[in-house]
Amino acid sequence: MEVIRVEGGHPLSGEVTVEGAKNSALKLMAATILAPGVNYLRNVPNIADVHVMGKVLKCLGAKVDVLGVHELRIDTSSVDSWETPYHLVEQMRASTAVLGPLIARFGKAIVAMPGGCNIGARKIDMHILGLQALGVEFNIDHGDIHASAPHGVTGTTVSLDFASVGATENLIMASVHAKGTTVIDNAAREPEIVDLANMLNEMGAHIKGAGSPVIEVTGVDKLSPVDHTVVGDRIEAGTFIAAMAGITGDKLTVKGFEPLHLGLVLKKYEQMGISIERGDREVVASRSGDIRPVDIQTLPFPGFPTDMQSQTMCLLSVAKGTCIITENVFESRFMFASELQRMGSNIVIKGHHAVVHGVDGLQGAEVKSPDLRGGAALVMAGLVADGVTTVSAIHHIDRGYEGFVEKLQALGAKVERVQVPDPEIVE
Repeated sequence: MEVIRVEGGHPLSGEVTVEGAKNSALKLMAATILAPGVNYLRNVPNIADVHVMGKVLKCLGAKVDVLGVHELRIDTSSVDSWETPYHLVEQMRASTAVLGPLIARFGKAIVAMPGGCNIGARKIDMHILGLQALGVEFNIDHGDIHASAPHGVTGTTVSLDFASVGATENLIMASVHAKGTTVIDNAAREPEIVDLANMLNEMGAHIKGAGSPVIEVTGVDKLSPVDHTVVGDRIEAGTFIAAMAGITGDKLTVKGFEPLHLGLVLKKYEQMGISIERGDREVVASRSGDIRPVDIQTLPFPGFPTDMQSQTMCLLSVAKGTCIITENVFESRFMFASELQRMGSNIVIKGHHAVVHGVDGLQGAEVKSPDLRGGAALVMAGLVADGVTTVSAIHHIDRGYEGFVEKLQALGAKVERVQVPDPEIVE
């Protein structure tokens, strides 16, 4: 099996350019179903999840061509299926993003129950309840979600119990051809939602309020293909800021994203003692003093993102003092803490709270990625750990970070991907 091996204690410096946002690109790929014809997506990250979404679209009948490392040509004119196979959906929860587009285009869809990172139940109840309010009927049969709109999708007001990103995206896409106007109350406000709405409006949709708690979608008869550039990945940017300016204390320039999209994270990091200089689609970050403990609680945007919780826990594990991290989004995201404890951290889990007592240093160890962000954070911990850290189950990292090891190497890190015998295979 392949692992990432990190030798700690080496100084880093330089600049890194982040890719297009994973959490946006996957939904934009799904949205091309709504505009039969040739769509172009640029600044698409070359990551495992994008490859899976490409296979999902091909299974539906689309033609997906890679024109460059970060450019896709997606022809959805020949899409003639509305069923996604389990062997693909189980790999990635974002596959359920095709549910809304298929309902809008065909009036029906069959989507396998989702998989992805093991960070919590991540139920799609809100997707189903919201779509039912629009006239969609559901039946769960042998692990598959069967959806149909026998009388068409009809606009109405849908109030979400929680500002779910996935539910908001599916409701927007399912409503683009609806009769009348759909109002989504307590909608998710993430930048990726805005990126999706912008592309759909470029296609000819009528969407107002994206980025606010209330989104209005007025149905239109048809949409046309577009050429769209994916927004920069704020989570990748935050990961590198935490890894270098944060835990190692080195100076780093991160380019290719909008600093406003990482607003609260940057403010919290400044409170920890990290210097942040905001520029036009870039941030220059560094740290000269000790890391100060700061309490964190994850919330939907514009709150502190759950996707930055593991990286921040890693950073706070070597702070001078004690703080509390509260996880309000995914109940199993603290699985990362047990791996960080193997490296010498002092973290006590109490329900959805983690009490983090800062330690003087971390020790290299063999650890296993519990999920996408946790895996990246373990590599990050290895950068300052005493000795060598070996991170396994790195397929999680590949799902969301393009060239993660290569980018760290370019910054001066002693890190490499190596093949080692799989301990689960017994001769």
